[in-house]
Formats: sequence, C-alpha cells, structure tokens
Amino acid sequence: METNSFLQDLDSLVEAKLGRIGAASAGAAPDPNIGVRELLTTALKKELEASEEAALWMVGESDVEVKLALARQCGDEAKHYRLIEARLKELGVNTSALAPLSDGYSPMFKFLKSLETTVERVAAGQYAREALAKVYNNVFIEFCVSKGDEATAALYRDVIQPDEGHHHELGRKLLIRLATTADDQQKARKAAERTLEIAEEIQEMVRLKKGISCAPGC
Repeated sequence: METNSFLQDLDSLVEAKLGRIGAASAGAAPDPNIGVRELLTTALKKELEASEEAALWMVGESDVEVKLALARQCGDEAKHYRLIEARLKELGVNTSALAPLSDGYSPMFKFLKSLETTVERVAAGQYAREALAKVYNNVFIEFCVSKGDEATAALYRDVIQPDEGHHHELGRKLLIRLATTADDQQKARKAAERTLEIAEEIQEMVRLKKGISCAPGC
C-alpha cells in the first residue's frame, strides 16, 4: 500500500480505538478518595518509564533522525517528571518518599521494551503511545478543572500536552519514511494496535483494583 494511504488507514484505526478509550476514561466515576494528588503520583511512573524507554531505544538506534527524536522525547519525559514532582510538592506531597518503580515496570513498558525494529518502536512508542497520552491527559485536565485545580490543568494543557503532540506528529512523519513496504506496514500496524490493546487492559485493571479512571499519561 502507498505509504500515505497506509498512514491514513492507521490514523482512522487509532482514532477509533482512542475514542473508545477516552470515552471509557471519562465515563467511569473515580473513587471518591482519589484526587488530583493521587493521580499525579501515578503519572510519575509513566513519565519515568517513557523516558527510560526512549533512552534504551536511542542507544541501539542507527537512524540519526530517529535517534534524535528519541533524545528529544527522553528529555521531555524527564522534564515532565520534574514538573509533576514540583506540582506535587506545591500540593503538600512529600515527594522524597515516593518510589515510582517500587512495584516494578508496567505491562506497557515491558511490551515496548520487547520491540526490536525501528518501525515497530516508532509506531508503538511515539505514534500510538503519545496519541494515547493526549487522550488521557485531556480527560485529566477536565477532572482538574472540575476540582478547581487550574494550576495542574494549566501544567498539562500548556506544557505537557504540546510536547506529547509533538512526539506523536514526529512519529507519524518518521513512519512516512519507515513504513514503505508491506512487511514494515504490517509491523507498524500490529505494534500500534497492541499498544492500545494493552492500554485498555491496564485501564480496566486499575479501575477495578484501584478506582482510578482518569489518570494522566499512558
């Protein structure tokens, strides 16, 4: 399939899945004991994992454009971690006591780490996962506004969301160059689909076990 046509089909597939994920996130009532502070705390692990994932891939990447894109993402996710940490401190959280990776890595991180080809990594990590982050972040922004926390909403709306959008768009541009054969297109589609499937599985698991339904990040 011609690359632009492939990406248009992939966009439609991803948008449909994201619509379902976003609706489920927005529609589920969170545990009344879970507020902005608790949700921000969960975001620390996601930002740390995203930064580490990009760093791991960057080391073994030979494509210069992809390597630099991963470097940008690694730095952005680390920046997000520090910004969220600072906001938590403002909200009265003792962040020195937090250990985001104390319970191990998430199923999302383990899947992304297992990917071996550049086209799979770009499709899953930058293209699909960053689009997913935008959806979850939008729901979280609305939650913050509903709780009267404009400062946290502004942090996500004005700083974090533009970065995630840039990562997604950069991933899409890279796929135009990388997903040119039928084999690469199949790998990209499968990686993107599996990323969103895992997101849905995690979403349902944390909702049932922890009452979390509108956490930011992915």
